[in-house]
Amino acid sequence: MISETERRQILALIKREVVPAIGCTEPIAVALCTAKAAETLGGLPEKIEAALSANILKNAMGVGIPGTGMTGLPIAIALGADIGRSCYGLEVLRDVTPEAVARGRKYISEGRITISLKDDAPDKLYIEVRASSGSHMATAVIEGSHTHFVRVEKDSEILLDDRQETPGHDADCTDEPQLNLQKVWEFSMETPLEELEFILEAKRLNKAAAEHSFEGSYGHKLGKILKNSLERQTMGDSTFSRILSYTSAACDARMAGEKIPVMSNSGSGNQGIAATLPVVVYAEERKSSEEQLIRALTLSHLTAIYIKQNLGCLSALCGCVVAATGSSCGITYLMGGGFKQICSAVKNMIANLTGMICDGAKPSCALKISSGVSTAVLSALMAMENECVSPIEGIIDTDVDQCIRNLTAIGRDGMNETDRMILDIMTHKQNNSDRQ
Repeated sequence: MISETERRQILALIKREVVPAIGCTEPIAVALCTAKAAETLGGLPEKIEAALSANILKNAMGVGIPGTGMTGLPIAIALGADIGRSCYGLEVLRDVTPEAVARGRKYISEGRITISLKDDAPDKLYIEVRASSGSHMATAVIEGSHTHFVRVEKDSEILLDDRQETPGHDADCTDEPQLNLQKVWEFSMETPLEELEFILEAKRLNKAAAEHSFEGSYGHKLGKILKNSLERQTMGDSTFSRILSYTSAACDARMAGEKIPVMSNSGSGNQGIAATLPVVVYAEERKSSEEQLIRALTLSHLTAIYIKQNLGCLSALCGCVVAATGSSCGITYLMGGGFKQICSAVKNMIANLTGMICDGAKPSCALKISSGVSTAVLSALMAMENECVSPIEGIIDTDVDQCIRNLTAIGRDGMNETDRMILDIMTHKQNNSDRQ
C-alpha cells in the first residue's frame, strides 16, 4: 500500500520528469546554460566558452537544432546567448527567428565560441558555460539533470551554489521517492484518475509531432516509409505497423530539428515519444477507454522514470531500451494484463535489447526507436501468452527489480569503456569530415 505522502511524491516526480521540450535535450540544455550565463552577464557576450562532459558532447554533435536548418552545438550556443530565455527551460529556443539564425551564423564565423571536453567532469551530464565581455565574466553550470543549475556566478560573486555533497550522483536523476515495479503498478492503477489526467498532454503533443512529420520530409523519413505501399505489402496495414510509423515519425521530425514541442521523459524527447505513442496508438486501435489510456500512459512513463533512477540520465545504453520497456508495460495492461504479465514483459524486454548502444542523438535514432517499440509489442504478446524469459537465461533474475538493476548496472557501469570508444570514434570522424 502506497502512503498518501509517497503518492504525492510520485505524482510530483512524474510532473518533474514528463515535460515539454523543443529539440534534442542535450544541445538544448547547453543553450539553456548559455542563456543563463548571458542573462547573468547582462547582455550578449563577446566570447563564450563551453566545457562539456563526454555524454553531452556525444549527444549534441549530430542533431538538428530547431528552426535553424543547422546541426550541432555552435548554433545552439549562439542562439542561447542571443534569444534564449532560461525561464523557458527546455523550450529555451522557442523564440528563434530567421534573423536570429543569421546573427548566430555571423557570431560563429567570428570565432566567438569555444567548445571543449571536460575530462574531469563530476557527472555524465555536465555543462559549464563561461560568458565574457570586456573585464566581466559570468559562469553557469548544469549538472545531474538537463535543467538543474548547480552554480551561477558573476565576476567571482557566487549567486547560486547548489552542488550535491556526494560526488557521482549521476546514477540517480531524482532523489525521492525510491521506486520498485510494484509501486509503479499500484500508483498507476490506484491513483484517482483526475490527478493523472495531465498525462494526456503527452498524447496530444507527441501525436501532433508524428502527424506533422507525415506531412513533410524529415531525417530518414522512416515514419513516412512505414506508411507507403511497399510497407503495406510487406507488413500489412496493422496496429503494429501504425505503432512503428507514428513513433518513428515523431522522432524523424525531432532529430531533424523541426521546431515542434514533444513531451519528454527523464530529460529525453525520444524517450517521451517512445513511452507515449506505442501506447496511444494501441489504445486507439483497441478503442480503450480514456481511463485505460491514462493509466497505461502513467504506467509507461513511470516505469521509464523508475529505470532511469537506476541507470542515470545519460549512459552508453540507448534510452529507447528504457522507454520501450515502459511502453511494453502500458500495452500489456491495455491487452488485459495484470502485474504478473507486466513483470514478464519487462523481463522479455531486458532479455532482448540490453546492450543497444547510444552513439549520440541523430536522425537514425528513429531506427533504434522502431527496434525498441517493435520489441515492446513482441514482449507484451509473449507476456499475455504467459511466456517469460526464465532466470536460468542470461542476465534475467527471478525478481523483476533485480532484472532492472542488472540492466542498469550494465548500462551505467559495464558500458563505460564502450562509451569512451564511441566518443573517440565520433570525434575523430567529426574532425575528418566536412559536416556543418
